[in-house]
Amino acid sequence: MRPTTRTDPADDVPGGSLGRNNERNPERNLGASLGAVILAGGLARRMGGVDKGLVPLGGQPMIAHVMAQIRPAVHTLVINANRNEAVYSALGASVIADRHPGHLGPLAGLAAGLAALDTARVLLCPCDSPFIATELVSRLDSVCAEPRVSIAVAHDGDRLQPVFAVVDRRVADSLDAYLAAGERKIDRWYAGEAMRAVDCSDLAESFRNVNTEAERLLAERTLAASPGSERL
Repeated sequence: MRPTTRTDPADDVPGGSLGRNNERNPERNLGASLGAVILAGGLARRMGGVDKGLVPLGGQPMIAHVMAQIRPAVHTLVINANRNEAVYSALGASVIADRHPGHLGPLAGLAAGLAALDTARVLLCPCDSPFIATELVSRLDSVCAEPRVSIAVAHDGDRLQPVFAVVDRRVADSLDAYLAAGERKIDRWYAGEAMRAVDCSDLAESFRNVNTEAERLLAERTLAASPGSERL
């Protein structure tokens, strides 16, 4: 399947202020229009509850690889984390906790990012996908910048990848209301907005994540064999 440029959400899916450590990129490609929130606030049950963003990979915390990859494409970024704030802050970005209690998942992290950033649009991405392509970020942002689109979500050729998205800040109130009502399913919220699926099937490595020790070891080998291991 190859997604089209539809704006009807029913066709695409089933069913503030900056902190003093907020990282800014003076050599950004997209100007001040795009910020980013990296999701590191989950419970990481599949990795025994460890703080997944801080799991070592190639001699660095895993989240550092994500930061290095998206930095050229964003004006500023924050990290959504609910523990180890000082450790994350030492990486050079502001750390923001969920504003909605109860570990509501990626949408709670997105809501926190929309509240903390002052950019027109916000990239959502996870801390456990160290091979995310910079091109993925700019592709999603270019689609979300279109007048009739509020959310641009990556599609890998087979299915949506809902935690890889760029969101226009005009949907912030809708998201807060959705979470306040006790909802948390990301695809259901997307379905109520002007969402567009974006074909990123040529960037499939971006969606490779690390959820187990075996996957971490495999990612280590990939980094060791790639010139990209020198990017940090």
